[in-house]
Amino acid sequence: MTFYDLSVTAPDGSEVSMKDFEGKVVLVVNTATGCGFTPHYKDLEAMYEKFHDQGFEIVDVPCNQFAGQTPGDDDEIHEFCQLKYHTQFPQMKKSDVNGETAIPLFKFLKEKKTFESFGKGPKAAMMSAMLKKIDKDYKNNAEIKWNFTKFIVDRSGEVVARFEPTIDMKEVAKCVEELL
Repeated sequence: MTFYDLSVTAPDGSEVSMKDFEGKVVLVVNTATGCGFTPHYKDLEAMYEKFHDQGFEIVDVPCNQFAGQTPGDDDEIHEFCQLKYHTQFPQMKKSDVNGETAIPLFKFLKEKKTFESFGKGPKAAMMSAMLKKIDKDYKNNAEIKWNFTKFIVDRSGEVVARFEPTIDMKEVAKCVEELL
């Protein structure tokens, strides 16, 4: 199976094939509307505006698996993102990214890029401390740890990077720019 064999469900119930993004650099992210990392939407939108014409796409998958931080339905989530962050990139149907009900796209991404680190700094320390209480073995599994985990897929469909939400968005943008 390749990245291009997968699809996700749009809020209207239609399927969005990753094959539609063939030849492009794609950032796949699980998002939330009520999270401390929700301001990442601002940086994601800035990246989308800057790089979209060069072949960059974002696949936004809202998820409510982390402390219930995405309580709304698909319409409410979309409205929040457009009003607060003026997002233009496509948003998918709210879905699970971990466990038995995880959508195939995230199962695939986690197989290709496992968790490495939260990086350094106060946010990284906070996330590590919080996750140790939830899953003492969190460092040794590929599960998504929190909202705004980002995967980068290159123009040939290879998953080349995984960025935890604590990693500076400038590093994410740099990775995308180098691939373009």
